[in-house]
Amino acid sequence: MGATLDQRALADLLPGTWTIAATNFPMWLTGEKTEPRFTYELVSEQPLVLSDDVGYVEEGEEKHILGQDTWRDDEFVWRGRKLLRLFASRWSVAGMSDDGSIAVIRFSKSLVTPSGVDIIVREGVAHPELRRTVAHSTEEFGISPEEFGSLTWFTAAPAKG
Repeated sequence: MGATLDQRALADLLPGTWTIAATNFPMWLTGEKTEPRFTYELVSEQPLVLSDDVGYVEEGEEKHILGQDTWRDDEFVWRGRKLLRLFASRWSVAGMSDDGSIAVIRFSKSLVTPSGVDIIVREGVAHPELRRTVAHSTEEFGISPEEFGSLTWFTAAPAKG
């Protein structure tokens, strides 16, 4: 967890699908939106740009929030697509496991969302001791003990084929 998370490292590590294992972000805590996951695809490396698909299930139907993430000043600036193009937010990777399968995402407060933290796990990778792993390495993952204590842990990541 000592790797430098510059834009080159993030271009290699972030693409793929991630499930949310723990969060303090209200959008995922109401129970209305379930099975949250992020899918990132590399658009360009210089500057680092990712396409961003936030998928979830609401009232039995799969929904998506599409956006684009552009690297600026050690963080990403998310800009929505279509009707959401007027909205922007900022987020960063606070820390990541050495094998690139666990990451902590920190969201800054925006006009329409509070700040928050998500612990995400690469889809298809099992971490039976995830909570313990993060608890014993909060500093390496870039979260404070207080933030760790504020997280709600989902019991199991949804299985996707």
